[in-house]
Amino acid sequence: MVACYALVSRRLAGTWVTGPLVFTFVGLVIGVKGLDVLDVGPSIDGIKLVAEVTLALVLFSDASRLDLRRLRREIGVPVRLLGIGLPLSILLGAGLGVVMFPELLVAEALVLAVLLAPTDAALGQAVVSDTRLPTDVRQGLNVESGLNDGICVPLLVAAIALVDIGTSPSRRGDVIVDLVREASIAAVVGVIAAGIVAVLFRMADRRGWVDQQWARVVPLTVVAIAYPVTVGLGGSGFIACFVAGLVFGALVGPRVDDVIELVEEAGGLLSGVTFLLAAAVLLGPVLTRLSVPVLVYAILSLTVVRMLPVALSLIGSGTSTPTKAFTGWFGPRGLATIVFTLTVVRDAELAGARTVVDVAAITVALSILAHGVSAPVLIERYVRWEAANSPASGEPSAPVGR
Repeated sequence: MVACYALVSRRLAGTWVTGPLVFTFVGLVIGVKGLDVLDVGPSIDGIKLVAEVTLALVLFSDASRLDLRRLRREIGVPVRLLGIGLPLSILLGAGLGVVMFPELLVAEALVLAVLLAPTDAALGQAVVSDTRLPTDVRQGLNVESGLNDGICVPLLVAAIALVDIGTSPSRRGDVIVDLVREASIAAVVGVIAAGIVAVLFRMADRRGWVDQQWARVVPLTVVAIAYPVTVGLGGSGFIACFVAGLVFGALVGPRVDDVIELVEEAGGLLSGVTFLLAAAVLLGPVLTRLSVPVLVYAILSLTVVRMLPVALSLIGSGTSTPTKAFTGWFGPRGLATIVFTLTVVRDAELAGARTVVDVAAITVALSILAHGVSAPVLIERYVRWEAANSPASGEPSAPVGR
């Protein structure tokens, strides 16, 4: 399936037939509620492993491409989306969860809101890559997607810890200590692993010792060290990879664009596999027991819960109403939500885990369909509106990425 999609990938680029949509459809067809061709057994450990490796690669590559110095010069839209829009979206999503699903504890509703908060630029690739769109819109969405999954990792850990505290109040102190320890271990391992590898790479590269093909392997070693070492020490591997990406990108500098390609390509390939496996194992069974509250929450999550906080965060920025609506709509949910959901299924002891999984699976499925289908149409309409109402707004500015 991967090979077949690769053969027509350029032909499908810019259309509503996106990679995630194709892989999700195939997963449903061959999954446990379809032809039942894909047999993964009773355990989801294998699928979780693929998804975790994928997210680790994506977190590292997104963070490594972030140029903090340039970001400071174009901080407006991203900082509003992340500093105002993201917290408001989580609070609104948690409140909605409490109202719509009485069986959920408040902390469990917060877990649901956090795992649905990160956006996935890969599902809206046509938006962030179309140069006809204003640079601040494209870069704002791209930077938001690159950072919010990393930001949501510790938030999810904290939300799951709140569930533990609610069910076992006597463990309050232990849970807080564990949370701090996990984040601290991750940060230290991420800095050390990326720092050592980046310094060695720069020394060898300056002497001309590094062949370009092998240079692309170097970032993979950072992920291969940071994630398992952190997990082995009891920390969060995802936080470690995100921190490692920031450190590696900062130390390697502009050269990172030349060496990060293999990590990005591996992440893209495994993303397709993850969508296929998740659709086959999670989405198929969820569709057979789909309820009205789950469907309504998923729709609201992609619209009101996302678009209202974005609109509020952009007040005072001089952003037009159509731009606010366009930015708010293109907040697709994808890979990070899938990995977080698998984590909840496998590791977290939530009484309302089934509800959380159902909502997450349906939200991602609707997002894959709705954002994939709407992207070409809405881009054309927005570009025409932009040209008619604000011709100068399309002038390019300095990009955030390297």
